[in-house]
Amino acid sequence: MAINQIEITSRGKRILVPSVEIAGRTIIALGKWCKIASVRDAIVAEGELVKDPDTFISALKQSGLKADVLTFFQRPPDVTPRFKHHFEWDNYAAVRTDSFDGWWEKLPQEARKNTRRSAKRGVLVKVVPFDDALARGIHKLCDETPVRQGKPFWHYGKDFETVKRQHSTYPERSEFIAAYFEDELIGFIKLVYVDRIAFIFHILAFNAHYDKRPMNALITKAVEVCAQKGVGFLVYDKYIYGNKKDSSLVEFKRRNGFEQIDFPTYHIPLTLRGKIYVGLRLYRGAVGLLPAPALKLILSLRDKFYRTREKTAEAKED
Repeated sequence: MAINQIEITSRGKRILVPSVEIAGRTIIALGKWCKIASVRDAIVAEGELVKDPDTFISALKQSGLKADVLTFFQRPPDVTPRFKHHFEWDNYAAVRTDSFDGWWEKLPQEARKNTRRSAKRGVLVKVVPFDDALARGIHKLCDETPVRQGKPFWHYGKDFETVKRQHSTYPERSEFIAAYFEDELIGFIKLVYVDRIAFIFHILAFNAHYDKRPMNALITKAVEVCAQKGVGFLVYDKYIYGNKKDSSLVEFKRRNGFEQIDFPTYHIPLTLRGKIYVGLRLYRGAVGLLPAPALKLILSLRDKFYRTREKTAEAKED
């Protein structure tokens, strides 16, 4: 098999990685000390990622791609582990979208009030095409602040063409929902449809318009659109991030009707180095390995550091 170099986006940056084609899937390898093989763009790859792990592993070893661990997952609603390989439970924050009314009636009263408040304060939410006008609005949104969720925002400071390109992926399976106030874009959601799941790829709103609750209005519209299309789930990334179980983002998801759905993710060692990596559960990363109190302290310090740096930079500009 030929080893190719393909471009992917990682942490907001474009990089080249080695890849091979196996069973109709593009497999990439990432990592320095330990090379992790996975299906390229697995989150948006339709159908079963790996049908026969043993045959797949054999082909991977013969391919020449240097890899120490193979990782893949079963996508909900297929959540019963089917393979006799090492796995851990991962999770999504998901809304079952078979009934909009059912979701709406179960929402906490405050969430329903926020959606109504958004409309009363003049916010218009609608499905829109991805064009230059929307891209310019998104570019302006991205440049509001360099720090979001307590860490540097990947899209801050990028030029218009880069922001447009990075938000235009998967055009045949994407849909944009935009929130406007007085004809100005103040928030948007990008949905990407995979099988019977709609993934929230991007969701962003101006902090300056927080009082108008555009995020609540966007989520409500997204659930409505998914229910109309007969999509089974609306997914907003993870519900719980490792040992980070207490955060404003988790609380926002809970208040907007998202629930935790668990599914198996497999980590199969291919080499001795891979066995050490899997044995020590290093795939969990710092968020999954550090005790919750220590993690909470570190994240708080990180947030204070970036906020202080942002204020210092603003003071210098003044």
